[in-house]
Formats: sequence, structure tokens, C-alpha cells
Amino acid sequence: MPPTQHISITIPWYVPAIVGASFIIAALVGAYAFYAVRTLDNVLTVTGSAKEAVTADTAKWSLTVTRTVGEEGITQGYARVTKDTETVMQFLKANGVSDASVTTQPQVMDEMYRGDGYPRQFNIRQTIMVQGKDVALIDSLSKRVAELSAKDIFVTANWIEFYVSNLPELRVQLLADAITDAKARAEQIAGAGGQSVGALKSASSGVVQVLAPNSIDVSDYGQYDTQSKEKEVMVTARATFFVR
Repeated sequence: MPPTQHISITIPWYVPAIVGASFIIAALVGAYAFYAVRTLDNVLTVTGSAKEAVTADTAKWSLTVTRTVGEEGITQGYARVTKDTETVMQFLKANGVSDASVTTQPQVMDEMYRGDGYPRQFNIRQTIMVQGKDVALIDSLSKRVAELSAKDIFVTANWIEFYVSNLPELRVQLLADAITDAKARAEQIAGAGGQSVGALKSASSGVVQVLAPNSIDVSDYGQYDTQSKEKEVMVTARATFFVR
């Protein structure tokens, strides 16, 4: 029988070091992953809201005077609309509306479609805009349009639009209240699981909703009701808290 041969393998000195380092790196990666998972789990995101009842402090109202004329009466029609507009502005001024609160738009003429065989007719119109802080005054005048009609003026009055001028400042105030509300909700949720709420990690503001009283007509893009003098301004906030 041939003699038994013994094969000797020499392991380089650096191999054990590499293997040991690999175990250490793997352990560190595992520890970091565990920490990251725990960190992600230890936050709570909730949405809070705040609402405040407000009264509009700015009103916007428009009136349009119109004259219908034939093809031969266009020049006289423009003159008549100019006179009607002056009468409307005198009415507003006599009832306490300042000149600074009134603006006029250029006169516009549109041809009326009447079909073949009818003489051409045109509508000439001009719009007067009233905007100011005296909401009660503008509101009361909007109910007296019949007085202008009695003066042989063809006037169309549009709905008054009511606005809140300090909405930016109010939004900041309500945002702080909404985050406070979010924290209260987070504490209830965390408390049910035996945890407590820590510091605020992040927060973002939702859109502003300006609603009629008791309205639920909210929108993802925000809502602004202009028909009601009394309004409710609502702001939402999405907040993330650390929990422990």
C-alpha cells in the first residue's frame, strides 16, 4: 500500500481577522436596523383641528346699469348709461358710502341675438363696485335697489359678498390651537396603549376652511363661503409626536 500522505493547509494570518470583523460589522448593522425600526415605531401621527366663529368685516357688492338700444341709438345709449351710473353713485354717496369705496368698470356693449328679420339691438351696460368695511351699511343699501328703479334706471344688483380681512393672522392663531388639539388626541391614543407622548417631531398645516355656521361643506383645497356674514373659520394640523 502506498504511504499515507498528509496535506497541510496554511491559513493566512489575516483570514481570522477578516472573519471576526465581518461578524462585528454584521452585528452593528443588525443593531442599527433594530434601532431604526424601534425609532420608526416610537412616533404617533394625529390630526388636530381648531375652529372659531367670526363676523365678516368687509363687504363687496356690485350693481350693473343697462340700456337696450337699436342700431341708430348706440351713441345715445352710451350717454344714457353714463347718466344712470352717475345717478347710482349719487345715491350711494347720499347714503354714506365714501367715494373711495366705489369704483366703476368700463362700459360694455353686446349685440342681442333675435333671429333673422328683426332689427339689430344692443345692450350697453356698466358695473359699479362697492367695497368697504361698513358691512351693515352696504347690506342695508342692497335692499333698497327699488328706489333706483323708481328713477327709471334699469339696474341689476348682485349678491353681497362678505369677507374676513384678518384671515392670515387668524390662521396662525388657529394653527397653534390645532396642534394643541392634536397633542391631546395623541395623549389619549398613547395612554390607551400604556405609553406617553413626548416632544413634537414635525407638523404641517392643512387648508383653511371659511364656512357658514354649522356647515360641513369642507374641501380638500379649502373653502371660502362669501354669502354669510357670520362664519366659522377652521384650520387642521397634522402633527407627529415621539412616544415612550
